[in-house]
Amino acid sequence: MWEGWLFYCGVNVDIKQLSEEMHRFVASKGWYAVDSPRAQTPRNIATSLAIEAAEVLEHFQWGEDGVDQSELSGELADVMLYLLQLASINGIDLEKAALDKLKVNYGRTWE
Repeated sequence: MWEGWLFYCGVNVDIKQLSEEMHRFVASKGWYAVDSPRAQTPRNIATSLAIEAAEVLEHFQWGEDGVDQSELSGELADVMLYLLQLASINGIDLEKAALDKLKVNYGRTWE
């Protein structure tokens, strides 16, 4: 059930640790198996990421009032976990990519 789960109650977790825990979870469900009905291919993960992002948007479909923070939190976590997985299986250092993108954005201007 929770085997391998690193319980991070009140402890800061970095992206690498979170990615490792995400991989342990996915592996524990057998989703990395070649014959898995939920193959963890980059395309499938990217599709799932887009679907979960749409579920975030759904909370704001009719306005910003009355958003259930607990449900929104869960959807944001889903987005983050798929993003971490997609970056990881593609060999992308997400921390470096984010810092590199911020550096580029600091040099940009918007009208």
